[in-house]
Amino acid sequence: MSRLTARFEAFSKTGRKALIPFITAGDPNPDFTVPMMHAMVNAGADIIELGVPFSDPMAEGPVIQRACERALAHNMSLSRVLTIASQFREKDRQTPLVLMGYVNPIEAMGYEEFANAAQRADIDGVITVDLPPEEGQEYIALLKACEIDPVFLLAPNISDERIKKVAAAGSGYLYYVSLKGVTGAGHLNTADVEIKLKQIRANTSLPVTIGFGVKDAVTARTIAGLGDGVVVGSALVSKIEANLADLEIARNEIVELLTSMRQAIDA
Repeated sequence: MSRLTARFEAFSKTGRKALIPFITAGDPNPDFTVPMMHAMVNAGADIIELGVPFSDPMAEGPVIQRACERALAHNMSLSRVLTIASQFREKDRQTPLVLMGYVNPIEAMGYEEFANAAQRADIDGVITVDLPPEEGQEYIALLKACEIDPVFLLAPNISDERIKKVAAAGSGYLYYVSLKGVTGAGHLNTADVEIKLKQIRANTSLPVTIGFGVKDAVTARTIAGLGDGVVVGSALVSKIEANLADLEIARNEIVELLTSMRQAIDA
């Protein structure tokens, strides 16, 4: 049983909802990432999504696009992201770690080499944003052979048939994209999310996390009542961007926001 499956099964028994922060590896510099990851766990994070910097992050809004640019300016690569993951594992063997990125760097490394390297780095899951299940059968099989969960996104306009197909290919959890558009965009309509979650749950037993548009503790609490976990990304990355001259302030503000979200979700 993977760490992700074990964690969500434990939460289903206690009623806890997963808090899942996202940051881009190497933003604003490689030395910031691992200490920030540990600080997020201490603030109540249950799972960490670690972004793999990419030059054309099509699903990302301006905030995370600029985070990728800052990381790439430090020559961040997929191999260096895996090194960061290994460094995190030196002190934390419990928190599930999910990579989130695009297929190009993985193809450049090679599917099999990546799966083996991710296993050595003790990665628990991978979200490959631009690789649909029907085009990634070999890749998915390699990940599962290495006991790594392929985690897939669900779009707001997804059909029942598509939910079943995506869920059959994935494992660990599903990530529901609550907004049409890119990360950090728009206003989250919780009524629409509630309707969609009922449809998703009717077609799969996998846990469903919700992201895109979660910006504060109030929204996190509302969303947590609908799904199995809450993903927050742009709201955290924006604090890094706003405090590039003093990263201690950035770290403190991220911890403060995650702590408030954890308390609101648990209330």
